Order: sequence, then structure tokens, then C-alpha cells
Amino acid sequence: MQRPTLTADLAAGGKVCPVCHRETPDEFVPMLVLDDDLQKLIHANAPDTHDFQAVCARCVRLFERAKQHIIKDAAMQKDGSHVLSTPLRLDADDRYTGRGVTIAFLDSGFYPHQDLTTPSNRIVAYRSLLENDGELGSLFQPDVASWHGMMTSVVAAGNGSLSNGFYRGIAPEANVVLVKLARTGRITEDDIQTGLEWVLANREKYGIRIINISAGGDYEQSYLTDPLSQTVERCSSEGITVVCAVGNAGHLPHHPVFPPASAPSCIAVGGLDDHNSMNRARRGMYRSSYGPTFDGLQKPEVIAPSIWVPAPILPNTPTAQQAALLKTLDAAPDEELHDIIRANPEVDAELDAALDRPVHSIRQIILLKIRRENVITKYYKYVDGTSFSAPIVSSVVAQMLEANPALTPPEIKRILISTAERLPHYEVDRQGWGVIDPRRAVEQAVSLIAG
Repeated sequence: MQRPTLTADLAAGGKVCPVCHRETPDEFVPMLVLDDDLQKLIHANAPDTHDFQAVCARCVRLFERAKQHIIKDAAMQKDGSHVLSTPLRLDADDRYTGRGVTIAFLDSGFYPHQDLTTPSNRIVAYRSLLENDGELGSLFQPDVASWHGMMTSVVAAGNGSLSNGFYRGIAPEANVVLVKLARTGRITEDDIQTGLEWVLANREKYGIRIINISAGGDYEQSYLTDPLSQTVERCSSEGITVVCAVGNAGHLPHHPVFPPASAPSCIAVGGLDDHNSMNRARRGMYRSSYGPTFDGLQKPEVIAPSIWVPAPILPNTPTAQQAALLKTLDAAPDEELHDIIRANPEVDAELDAALDRPVHSIRQIILLKIRRENVITKYYKYVDGTSFSAPIVSSVVAQMLEANPALTPPEIKRILISTAERLPHYEVDRQGWGVIDPRRAVEQAVSLIAG
């Protein structure tokens, strides 16, 4: 079966799939032999510059798996589109799930989401640094500070229990330690410092091998004199890999990188915009911060998806009520729309005000609100920011440590850098060594055992 020659073919000089743009030794599968739903899913999520007639066998396997999950989880859109899962978009090796590895998350607040607590509770510890006794009760009380840490921890280690396993993290069997740093507002450098010191004091008790920090310090400074950066260096020297979000100030003239992301030994993570696609030719940069740092260091080292990232909706909140109503309405027949809105007053003011409108007008409002609120299902929405790039990298590190527990933080960092793939047409300063490659990183981690 012949397929069109792409520019990627000419550059690589080999057989390149028009969907994933990878060279492949596999046979190409004609699109015509695939069922209609699978064809729609491939075309919608991996469009090329022109129509294609065949894809590699690897892509067929990946999209077959995605289709099975999507059909179980929610109706596929008419054009076949759907927000793809992070493991699928990055082609993560699902043989490794972070089993036996513990990640500590430092954030403003948390919630014990079902994707972390069922079928078994993988939250091995919770500590609120605001109270002397740890204030365990605050973990179970959703408030404005809970959503961010809940999302970062689930993006890394959630098992997707509310989506039939589809919207899972790359390390869905990793254990987590949740460290609450602040109530609301900005997390300070002192807050992060206190959190790191608590982790250092408890690392052996809970087996902590990774720290995820999706927060930044107060201002640029040298790691030689900054106490927070020095603590990050101590964590690394004691066997803990520190992964930091680099920040979202890439659109500013100065695009500063603050501690702890500016510390030499940490893995600072910038943002990739893959347009919710497996087509590597569509990859671009997110507006993440970048160096050089105050000390002239390259930051970030790597980038990972920071937009279109599936994340859980905080349960028992107005946002959760609104998402549930929107998805119920979206799936309901026309003749039931008005009754459903009447039965759910004060959930969404725009829908309440639209009760006197015709069905086609209400349908438009529902569609616009689902897109505006980034709703995927009644349990998940998509989010953006390097706050979510960092936990994706943390989850890959958990895979690597499961595969090879003897890895040191410098070895982990070196593997991630050496297996990353730089984006063409973007400055090196913005992306570091490029997009993480979970599969290659795990393979290299395994190869070091034999070495």
C-alpha cells in the first residue's frame, strides 16, 4: 500500500509514519481496513498536512487501545476527537507503573481523590505544616487550596478509576506523600524550604525517592547563597530526585526562573504544547519560563505536556456539580433538556436563564460551556501550566526507579536529558534538551542494570 511521501521521509531517508512521524520497521496498515470509529479517531487526533492512506502498525495498536477506553468512558465526539491520555500521547511503557516508589508532593493543599485511594489507598502519609499535629482532618475538607495539589498528585499517580483507567497517570501504582505548605494565596520560598526539610527528616520512614514541587520561590538569586537551593542540593545528595515546575512566565521579556527550579541538581520542567495529538510534527512550545538562570545555568532541562492535560475535578464543589450537569445535558435527548435544567436549579446561571430558549439554542450554550470550562467528563477537565508538566516528569522518574531502584538523582537526570528529543524551530534556551521520552528513558534505566 503506497502512502504519500512526507518531508519527514526526506529528512530521515526512511519509512516514516504519517501519524506519529517515527521511522518504523513495521508494516503499514491501510486505513481502509480499519473500522470507521478507529479511522475517525486517528484522523481527528493525528491529522497530517494532507490525507493519508496508511499508518504504522504501532499507531493502530495505540489507537485501538485508546478507542476501547474512550468508548467505555464517554461517547466519542462525532468527528472522533477526544482529549487523549498522557501515557498515550507520550507513548509511555505501561509495563512500569511506579510500583514500590514513593513521590512526595509539596503544594498548597490536597484531597484524597478516588484515583489515589481505590482499590487501595496509596496515600502513605499526609502532613499539614500549618498545624503542630499535622491536621489530618484538612485533607478531607475540599477548599480553594485543595484543587492544585490534588491535581498535581493525580496527574502523576492517579489510576484513572473514574475513567475506566483511561485518564491515568504514567505512574498509576506509585505511592504518594502529600505535604500541605499553605492555606491560600502564594506559596513562599520559606514554605517550600520547610516542606523540603520535613521530607528530608521523613524520607526513610516513607521511602521517599522523588519530590515534586509545582510552585516557585520569591525572586531570582544565586544557588550559592540561597538556602532553598542549598536544601535542594542536599536532597539530591541524599538520594532524592527533585522535580520542579519552571514557571509560566515565558511570555514576559525577562522570563525569570526562580528557586527551587534554578537549583543545579533539580530537574526543571518546561512546557510542551502537543495540541492533544500523537503527531510529533504538531508539537510546539508552551509559554513556560526559561533561563539562563542567575548563575548562567540552562533551565529548563526538559519539557513535558503542559496544556490539554487531563486532571480530576475536585469532588463536592460547584465546579463538579456544573461539570456533571453539562455532561448529563450533552448526552440527553432534546425533549429532556428543559426538564433536566429545571430539576437542577442554581447550578449554572446561564442555563437557568436559557430555559425559555429553543432546544437548538440550549445545545449551543451547552457546547460552548463544555469548551469554556475545559470539561472532559463529569469527573475530569483539562488544565494547563508547568505545574502539570512537573508531575508528568515525576511519574516517569517513578517508572525508572521501579525498573532500576539503584539509580541516583544524577543518573536519572542524565538519562532524561540524553533520551529527550528537541523540537525543531524553537530556541534551545526555551526547551533545554527537549521533550521527555518515557519509553526510551525506562529502556536506558534498565540497560544500566546490566552495565
